[in-house]
Amino acid sequence: MSSWFHSEVTVLSSSICAAKYSIKIWVVCDTQSSYAWKMQVYTGKPTSGGPEKNQGMRVVLDVTDGLGGNNVTCDNFVTSYELSQQLLKRKITMIGTVRKNKPELPPALLAARGREAFSSKFTFTPTLVSYLPKRNKNVVLLSTLHKTAEISDREDRKPAIILDYNHNKGGVDNLDKVIGTYSCRRMTTRGQRAIFHNIIDVSLYNAFVIWNKINPTWMPDKRNKRVLFLEQLGKTLVTPQIKRRERLLRTAALVKAVQVAKYCPQPPEAAAGKMRRCQFCPPKKDCKTNTMCCTCEKYICKVHAHTLAYCPTCAN
Repeated sequence: MSSWFHSEVTVLSSSICAAKYSIKIWVVCDTQSSYAWKMQVYTGKPTSGGPEKNQGMRVVLDVTDGLGGNNVTCDNFVTSYELSQQLLKRKITMIGTVRKNKPELPPALLAARGREAFSSKFTFTPTLVSYLPKRNKNVVLLSTLHKTAEISDREDRKPAIILDYNHNKGGVDNLDKVIGTYSCRRMTTRGQRAIFHNIIDVSLYNAFVIWNKINPTWMPDKRNKRVLFLEQLGKTLVTPQIKRRERLLRTAALVKAVQVAKYCPQPPEAAAGKMRRCQFCPPKKDCKTNTMCCTCEKYICKVHAHTLAYCPTCAN
């Protein structure tokens, strides 16, 4: 039932959504590439007014719809025996940590006193393991993917269940990290706008992951491939709008300035930073500047600079 696509279900604690606006987003994503499969915004208590029961199970079943044949890694907020059985009906296996107050856990599995450090206890149907990373402190995991009590030959003798959990548990955390590195977020007082910014960030990252899968040989020697991808994607999206706005009279000068600015090198005097008097200001004002018009190469100050680096005559 395992495949290359491993998913993790947890809360995406985005710095702009969770911390500032107290908005919780549930995400399921690929643990290898952090590709976001589905997102769900927590909208508060149900309309009935009472607290929602089995919220974690409801969320996991919602966001994993259509992921049959894969394995889901989740945290102790959602992991339960009932959830594991519901996922098995969809042909989805699960690995997750379990809170020790769950009634389905056998008492013998929870006992930690008197046990040796790095020791493990197993029960099956489903597979449960109690591992002691240090004396008198144990961690309990549930898995429907593993059927045997396999223990690694490492010095800490961690079971295979824990190794697989540690390998696959960081998908959502990494997604939060990468979208925070290159983000379109802007300061806002509206939570809806913050969610919209988050959707754009995740969509751009998903597009980058898909592009790399389709074109694995694209810029193999570049380390900043994502920056170049975002730059090219932005230019591709805005080019049709620039061409459309060329037909509007009021924006023709601005469009021309944007198109010409890239191919308009500054003269040597301006590049060297030499100061000259603005040729449009009165001589008595003696306004010095090093900005030159892109077309006629006259020196212009900030007051007389129109549409990037054009003097009033050339701008008209």
